[in-house]
Amino acid sequence: MLKKLIIQNYAIIDEIEIDFSSQLNMITGETGAGKSILMGALSLILGERADSNVLVNKEKKCFIEGYFAVEDRKQVLAFLQEQELDAEEELILRREIAANGKSRAFINDTPATLQQLKTLASLLVDLHQQFDTLELGDTDFQREVLDALAGNNQLLDNYQSLFRQWHAVSKELTALQDQKTAFTKEADYHQFLFDELNEAGLRENELEELDHELKLLSNSEGIKVALDRVCYELKESEQPVTTVLKQLIQQLQSYTSYHADIAALIARLQSSQVELQDIAAETVHLNSGVHFDEKRIEWINNRLAEGYKLLKKHGVQTTAELLQLQTALENKLQAVLDIDDAIAAKETAQSRLYESASQLAVTISKARHQQVKPLEEKVNHLLKQVGMPNARLKVQINDTALQPFGKDQVEFLFDANKSNRFEPVRKVASGGELSRLMLCIKSLVAQSINLPTLIFDEIDTGISGEAAKQVGLIMKELAASRQIICITHQPQIAGKAHAHFFVYKEVVNNQVKTNIRLLNQDERITTIAQMLSGEKPTAAALENAKELIAD
Repeated sequence: MLKKLIIQNYAIIDEIEIDFSSQLNMITGETGAGKSILMGALSLILGERADSNVLVNKEKKCFIEGYFAVEDRKQVLAFLQEQELDAEEELILRREIAANGKSRAFINDTPATLQQLKTLASLLVDLHQQFDTLELGDTDFQREVLDALAGNNQLLDNYQSLFRQWHAVSKELTALQDQKTAFTKEADYHQFLFDELNEAGLRENELEELDHELKLLSNSEGIKVALDRVCYELKESEQPVTTVLKQLIQQLQSYTSYHADIAALIARLQSSQVELQDIAAETVHLNSGVHFDEKRIEWINNRLAEGYKLLKKHGVQTTAELLQLQTALENKLQAVLDIDDAIAAKETAQSRLYESASQLAVTISKARHQQVKPLEEKVNHLLKQVGMPNARLKVQINDTALQPFGKDQVEFLFDANKSNRFEPVRKVASGGELSRLMLCIKSLVAQSINLPTLIFDEIDTGISGEAAKQVGLIMKELAASRQIICITHQPQIAGKAHAHFFVYKEVVNNQVKTNIRLLNQDERITTIAQMLSGEKPTAAALENAKELIAD
């Protein structure tokens, strides 16, 4: 709800402040008094582009500020949270235009982009001006009208839950299918690489161990010669080292009683003798295990050649890395088999969700179809009341694939002159007649849809008398649950106001300025009487004005 509008230095408005009623607000005034200027200023805080030409006083900036009550507007609060803007019960939209034409926008004193302002304003105000495109042409709104009349809210919540699940599972299924396609393209190559490694049959650290064995075999003759020489010098030469040590020990033993340290020296020599005897035995053992095997060397060379070829092919350095690669290839090949099971499971889930969503969509669609004829009849009846006896609305519902709101494409078709040439409302030029059409439709769903503030600019174009009275009555009824602001020239409409504002021009310091004031009861009677009979209303006009206000 728009609680307050403040305008400063806009066109011929110096400064005005308007406190709106929460119900039906009527704005009247002579032609040229500045009513359209008010709408122009309001459109700035609704996100329209600014023009520096609106600044008459170039020494001051233009300032427009709107105060909105949003405690019951869940979409508004959700938008503010999504945009990380302060969410409070009162929302302030502000535009400032400098003399150089630069414009700034603010939401709750936080700088905002024009798009943010425009998006937020669309949730707060539904502005109907002549020659503008009506929300009525929005197919989402048209569908919402049918759903509101059909009471589809809970069904839609259940359906949308299923639809989101189905959509998510469908995406997962597509991803799996794409993954399988990629796997399949590479499967033959992966199989070839795996078979090659599998046939090689490498064991852990095999290549490293074979490389060591090859070096041993290749040097086996030199090793045997060296071992034989060690063994010979220790045990078999003319003076074996172990025998010499034995003799030295014997020579020293006869002097142990004469020198205290000789015993320790003998012990060390005996230890060395034992160690050398053990080394000699180990040398014999090692020597017996070293053999030159030409066939073994040839086999190892072939095996290493095969292994080194695989290392080079896969760009790795060790047997362990080749075995890891073999395991990875095996996993990928297994994944091709596993993914078929996963795809089958997803297809089952997708089919189940689609079936459930489709059944619910059919139920929702039936409820919508049941409201088509009653809606057409009610709207067409109201159109006659508001001065459009030849206009007709036709609701067309076409089947579509499942979408977030069911399986229906809803289109409102309109024929203004009984031509039987119904065209989509969105293709029909808007004006007073289409504003009245919107009023008729919204009056039917006002209790079911949380409508924003409705602003009608000269909805009364082309009507008067009883038709204008009916427009006023519909507005008054609609305003019982929704704020309406209406600019009108018709006394029959103005008489239904809860708050009646009068726009006028005055001369201030030799300059013409637009101003506005809230009329009291007597002023309302006089103003409506003047709308009926002219500047100097007759007694009859005054009585008529009282009746219009009293109705």
